[in-house]
Amino acid sequence: MTWVLEKVAYDELAMATSSRIVFLVLDGLGDIQGPSGQTPLEAAHTPHLDRLAAEGCGGQFDPVAPAITPGSGPGHLGLFGYDPLEHQVGRGVLAALGIGFPLQKQDVAARFNYCSLNSLGEITDRRAGRLPTAENERLTELLKREINVGQDGVELHLQPVSEHRGLLVLRGEGLGPRLDDTDPQIIGQPPLPARARDEASSRTAEIVDDIVEQVKVLLRNDASAQGMLLRGFDSYPSISTLPERFKLKPLCIAQYPMYKGLARLVGMEVAESPASLEDFPSTLGETWDSHDFFFCHVKYTDKAGEDGDFERKREVIENVDSWLPKVVDLKPDVLVVTADHSTPAALAAHSWHPVPSLIWAPGMVRQDEIQRFDEHSCAAGGLGRLPLRYLLPIAMANAGKLKKYGA
Repeated sequence: MTWVLEKVAYDELAMATSSRIVFLVLDGLGDIQGPSGQTPLEAAHTPHLDRLAAEGCGGQFDPVAPAITPGSGPGHLGLFGYDPLEHQVGRGVLAALGIGFPLQKQDVAARFNYCSLNSLGEITDRRAGRLPTAENERLTELLKREINVGQDGVELHLQPVSEHRGLLVLRGEGLGPRLDDTDPQIIGQPPLPARARDEASSRTAEIVDDIVEQVKVLLRNDASAQGMLLRGFDSYPSISTLPERFKLKPLCIAQYPMYKGLARLVGMEVAESPASLEDFPSTLGETWDSHDFFFCHVKYTDKAGEDGDFERKREVIENVDSWLPKVVDLKPDVLVVTADHSTPAALAAHSWHPVPSLIWAPGMVRQDEIQRFDEHSCAAGGLGRLPLRYLLPIAMANAGKLKKYGA
C-alpha cells in the first residue's frame, strides 16, 4: 500500500476522542549483545516494563525500512506516522525549531558540532569531548563577532544549541539547501567539503566552505575545539500536522532541542523541559487534562549507546522503569514504549536493527505470549515486524480514535 493510500485512509478515519495515548520513546533503545551475551535492556532489572509487556503486546518496528540505518529525523517522523521516504527533513531545520529560532522559508539551516582537530587538520573527536554548553556559547560568540561571510545580501546566524551542538543559518537570495554533510562520521580524516547536489546550491557550498575555513583559523589555538562539522542542510518544509492528520491534541515532553523541533514541525505543543529524568511523570501529570497525545522523549539511552557505555545505558533503562508506575497511575488508555532507532552500545552508533516496542491498552489490546520487554522477546511478539509509521495508527485504534472503514 502506498503512502498516499495510507494517508487517505488514516486521515479520513481519525476522530477526536477523550482517550489518551502516551508514547514513551527511549531514544536508541535497541541493541545487539555485548560481551556478556546480553543487551542493556536484557541485563536491566525492569519489573514494570516486563509487567506491561506481559499484559500487552510486543513487536519490532523498522524506522525506515529493513537494513536502513536512520538518523533521528527519519526515525521520529516514522514514530509520528509519516513515511520517512516521503518526508525528509534536515537536522538544521529541526535544530532551529528546537531552540525557537525564527526560521524563514528561504533560509538554509544546518546543525553543527564543534570538533577537535589535530595539527594535520584531521578529526580526533567529532564532539570535542561533548563540549559543555557554556564553552559552546563562548566559542559561538567569538565566531559571530569575527566571521565575515563576504557575500552581499547574505546573513550568517550562529546559535548555540546544547553541549557541542549548534545551529548555522544562512539568509539571503539565491541560496539552495541541497548540500552534503561536512561530517565524515569518523575520526582520523579532515572534514569534508560542502558539496552542492544541484546548481542552485553551488553558491551556498562556497559560502559554507569559506565559513568552515575561517572557523579553523579562528579556533586553531583554542583548547576546547578547533573546528566545525555541519550536518543536515535544509530549508523549512511543508508538512501536514498531527492535529490536521489525526485529530490529536499532541504535547511534547523532551529535554533536548532537536526533539522539540521535530515535535513543533508536526504541530505539537512543547512543555517546559523536565529538570531531570525523574521529573517526567510530574510534567506529564501537570499537562494531562489539556492534551490527548503525549510524546515523552528520553535522550540518555541514545547518548549512552553512542558513547559505547553498556552499563550507563542499562542504568538509564532501570531509572525509567523505576518511575513508570507513576505514568500508569495516570490511567492512559494506551501506553506505548518504543524507540526512534537502535543505537547499540556494542557499535557506539545508530544501526539498522528494528526497535523493540510494546503496546499496553487494558481491555483493548490482544495480548501475546511474551513476558519480558527486551529485543528477543519482542521479536516473538504479536505485533510482528512492521514499518514504524504504523505504530501510531495501531495505538490510535487501541484508543478508539479510528472509525470503521467502509459500510
